[in-house]
Amino acid sequence: MKLTLERARELNDAQVTQEHLILHAKNVMYAMGAMADHFGEDREHWMAIGYLHDYDYEKYPEEHLQHTEKELLAEGVDEADVRAILSHGWGICTDVKPETNLEKSLFAVDELTGIIQACARMRPQGITDLELKSFMKKFKDKKFAAKCDRALINSGCDMLGMTVAEAAEICIEGMKPYAADIGLTGTAQ
Repeated sequence: MKLTLERARELNDAQVTQEHLILHAKNVMYAMGAMADHFGEDREHWMAIGYLHDYDYEKYPEEHLQHTEKELLAEGVDEADVRAILSHGWGICTDVKPETNLEKSLFAVDELTGIIQACARMRPQGITDLELKSFMKKFKDKKFAAKCDRALINSGCDMLGMTVAEAAEICIEGMKPYAADIGLTGTAQ
């Protein structure tokens, strides 16, 4: 059975307690919802995959995704959904190559949302008025959000047949309605 958002929340929330990891899961979830809309796919399903993608990271940061497959299969998560989650670590900590638009999107969006979040955090209105050109300026600055792997983002976007700008715009617009939930309403009081 396809992973539901409710089930993804149950599973993830039982494992993940650190606020920054929960925020990251939400960022990826909302961006994945927007990517699903772009591709005409099941929005809730893609959001569920996005929310659950770092299931084992808090407990096993040095062994990320090595404690995901067996555990999620045992919890009744569909094999295809587990594969999608594993694929976001392709070339880093798994050999599961992203094949579907869902997998390719997760691969690209995971790192991309990190830069979007960093960019929005610096703005008085947060993500609510973040424009693509402002994001792209920060994306090109290698010192900004330096831990976010731009080569990986480029690779993921290439797999999708998109430019970084196209993917970023989809994600930014998809995250905007949830600004309060992801802590990106801005610094203006």
